[in-house]
Amino acid sequence: MVDVTDATFQQAVIERSAIVPVVVDLWAEWCGPCKQLGPILEKVIAETQGKVDLAKVDVDANPQIAQAFKVQSIPAVFALVNGQPVDQFMGALPESEVAAFVNKLIPAEEETELSRLLSAGDESSLRVALELEPGNAEVIVALAELLVTEQQPQEALALLEKIPESPATRRVAALARTGSVGAEQVAAQLTQLLDTAKDNEADRQQFVDLLELMDDEDPAKAQWRRKLTAKLF
Repeated sequence: MVDVTDATFQQAVIERSAIVPVVVDLWAEWCGPCKQLGPILEKVIAETQGKVDLAKVDVDANPQIAQAFKVQSIPAVFALVNGQPVDQFMGALPESEVAAFVNKLIPAEEETELSRLLSAGDESSLRVALELEPGNAEVIVALAELLVTEQQPQEALALLEKIPESPATRRVAALARTGSVGAEQVAAQLTQLLDTAKDNEADRQQFVDLLELMDDEDPAKAQWRRKLTAKLF
């Protein structure tokens, strides 16, 4: 628990909430319900063993913080994660409700570890993440894309088959099947494939894959789609 002032709010609450959730308790010495709620908050948050921080703000001494939260009555309690309010309540609540409020802020151990591994982004970390959640689409796409850059396209494609198709899976699968194709080469290859795409399934797939590599905002992408449709039908 830390007493926060207008001067220390940025560091103690905003910056700190990027590391752990921070519960801000806005109170005043004259407020009876605040004195009832304060010890409950301190007890419940202490039981999280550092997974949630408590910041106490005397609104009389620190009016800027109260104004920032647009507080009209106290006690007022706000939960911040990554600098943004994610939950709040007003008035004194029983311990069970305070505990429910605080415990919702604590990410599951597995979720925390999964996020850390995804952020690391190297192959060993992503493989560990895949062991934690074998069906996690975000992990699979990240690992598959990494495998493509490491010249392991077949394993990448096998991984992508385990999850439903999406724009992300189509893009990575296209990368796996086409290899490294420079933007300046795409148009030339599409021109070459257009005449054979109707009767050659492999060429047709390559044509579609090359389109996946193009920016959706590129007007040429829609033009090439129309050309392929005209050839096929």
